[in-house]
Amino acid sequence: MANANARTSADPDGVTGVDLAELIALRARAGKPVIHPMRRQVPFAGGHVSALRGRGMDYAESRIYQAGDDSRNIDWRRTARSGKWHTKVFQAEREHALLLLCDNHATMRFGTRIRYKSVAAARVAAWLAWTCVGGGDRVGAMAFGSLAAAVDPQAGIRGALAVLGALARWDARCRDADARGESLSTALLRARRMAAPGSQVWLLSDGWCADPASTQSLVRLARHVDLRVVILVDALEDALAPAGSYLFETASGKKRVDASTAAARAALRESLARGWRGLANACDDACVQWTKFATTDEPDELLPRFWRRQAGSRHA
Repeated sequence: MANANARTSADPDGVTGVDLAELIALRARAGKPVIHPMRRQVPFAGGHVSALRGRGMDYAESRIYQAGDDSRNIDWRRTARSGKWHTKVFQAEREHALLLLCDNHATMRFGTRIRYKSVAAARVAAWLAWTCVGGGDRVGAMAFGSLAAAVDPQAGIRGALAVLGALARWDARCRDADARGESLSTALLRARRMAAPGSQVWLLSDGWCADPASTQSLVRLARHVDLRVVILVDALEDALAPAGSYLFETASGKKRVDASTAAARAALRESLARGWRGLANACDDACVQWTKFATTDEPDELLPRFWRRQAGSRHA
């Protein structure tokens, strides 16, 4: 069980620090890619079809021939049956990309069950990365908070490993960082510049970085991409803690909290839940899909259904 106090050990134990080997091993548990009904595997092309019409590999429809149409695409059978010239129209393919927005604020380095929220977020990101490249798409990542960094989207195993390696490096660099960092609205602005229109963006955060401008920033980003939010929560932030005394390490030093009474336990939960509830409310106001992910959860058990949820639905 991870302690509420931050550990100073630099060992990537998979509990308080991101273990790269563990992230790589999650490849064996990657999910089944979401496949469009018209999807077709084509060399040197993306696996997803767009609403665009043009030169591509998948036949879409036949229509009346128009001046300027390529004569090589004439639909001879339809022309012969109807007596009018028809041309074939093909579905243009577009490669999809997944961008992972990884919160590395100091609040993420906290956990009382199994692992820190930061480690749980890295495992979520790894599962998503492996699932994404398994479908033939590209994956990239952007860190925000105590550290600002990014990995451009790449395809295949190389793309996944680039993201996983970055997650481990970012975690190691942020362990001794202070509590200050950029706001969520500022990070979302950076993400909007980095994410290609129509791509999928997943925000992984515990919500403590949310600011008053977050809702509008979520709205603006969701206009251009398929935006999903995974809110990392610890047991103490989501349920009443067992009666007792708790020692927390904060930016201002260590603080002991007496939670021996029911009222004190409820007050502790309300105080610790402000982060994730604030982000959840911002997502609801922006009509952005979100789900909670506890430090005890496994990505391959919780995320597949959320991955496949249709746009416009609320939280899982």
